[in-house]
Amino acid sequence: MSTGAIRDDLGLHLRHSLGLSAWKQFRDSRWSLRVNPSSGNLHPTEAYLVAGAIDGLAGTPAVFHYAPDRHALEERCAFAPAAWAAATAGGEDAWLVALTSIHWREAWKYGERAFRYCQHDLGHAVAAVAIAAGLVGRHVRMLADWSAQDIASLTGVNRDDDYVDAEREEPGCVLAVSQQSSAGSHQSAVVSREALLAAVAKGQWTGRASQLSDDHVQWTFIDEIAEATRVQAVAPTLPARQAQLAPPAYSAQLLLQRRSAVSFDGRGSIDAAAFFTMLSRAMPAARAPWDALWWDARIHLLLFVHRVNGVEPGTYMLVRNPSTLDRLRAAAGRVFDWTAAHPSLPLFLLARGNCRALAERVSCDQAIAGEGFFSLGMLADFDRSLEEFGPGFYRHLFWESGVVGQVLYLEAEAAGVRGTGIGCYYDDPVHDVLGLTGHSFQSLYHFTIGAPVGDSRLTTEPGYAWESA
Repeated sequence: MSTGAIRDDLGLHLRHSLGLSAWKQFRDSRWSLRVNPSSGNLHPTEAYLVAGAIDGLAGTPAVFHYAPDRHALEERCAFAPAAWAAATAGGEDAWLVALTSIHWREAWKYGERAFRYCQHDLGHAVAAVAIAAGLVGRHVRMLADWSAQDIASLTGVNRDDDYVDAEREEPGCVLAVSQQSSAGSHQSAVVSREALLAAVAKGQWTGRASQLSDDHVQWTFIDEIAEATRVQAVAPTLPARQAQLAPPAYSAQLLLQRRSAVSFDGRGSIDAAAFFTMLSRAMPAARAPWDALWWDARIHLLLFVHRVNGVEPGTYMLVRNPSTLDRLRAAAGRVFDWTAAHPSLPLFLLARGNCRALAERVSCDQAIAGEGFFSLGMLADFDRSLEEFGPGFYRHLFWESGVVGQVLYLEAEAAGVRGTGIGCYYDDPVHDVLGLTGHSFQSLYHFTIGAPVGDSRLTTEPGYAWESA
């Protein structure tokens, strides 16, 4: 493939995963939306691209920072062509996307909750990158053998002189984007970590980070949890998965039209078929975005069903990893039916009856959780996951919940309705619903889908001026 074609693919990929989706305006106020959602539209997630020499972009391999406001790449480090060829072992048309978080972008508004919101957002970004890769016939894998220290060195976020007075970035993960179609493990299937880190260490670095705000409040709790959960290199025990280059799961138009609902009308309903389709797409499978993750499913859905034609109102559980069912049932301290509610999905009816008030209560008393067709809480297989992979996997659990949320967003759009993530929820009341004690399963994220109430006062423009031409 020519480097010009790679440039075009790269541009389409970034535009439909991390770029601006639209501009909204009300009177004198104007603000942008992005393809990847964010708590409060604050966007703490930053993205870096690592690629070989590309016509019209860079004459040498380089590390770039992606600027979504301009859909532009800002060169941070140029390094030797031979080093990129050696690091990619012949897969020179591949590229890497590294994701980091700026905690302050959430902390100024949400305080201590900012850390988990940053992890939710990073998970949404992982899913957006994995799904959009299908538009250019590519496949995404998260590389498990990259530690936080490695990612900091690759992206340059550990370069103190480049961040004087600027908000520091916390390393997240590295995603390999390739045309690989044969079986390959998640262990750096595309790139040699050692060779690439050696190359950027000898490279030519340029640029300095901009300061977002000169008024800061230090949240020491966030610093402590970041230190305690910093990602370490992992050697997954899962077998290698076949890279399947299936057709894109969603169209480019659908990716750009995704929005977060602000409120629902509290009326109407969806059919059972649409409901079950959404749940089936939220199940792990050998397709994007699920095959980008190197671990098996650890997030399960506690559903509050309100108005789904052909489905009894009540509380349900979608067990996304059937091997967890017995432990989940044993952990629940309350008596439930656990009646199979679908012939092929691991969906179980727990209790019948109107649960709108309950759904609102556990989601910080927000009406949107009870006015949709259904809402849900995401339960993580917590203790066992941390015992297996260490404290750094705490972040991965939130990332997986963000991936689930991104799929639900897109499934809602595909069904002609709308969804929204709910980051504010009451942990203990959620656990009380099931009678959970201890930390075997923990609530990490909420979500709801319904018929949105539009605001005709707002005007909408494309994400970039050149798209209007």
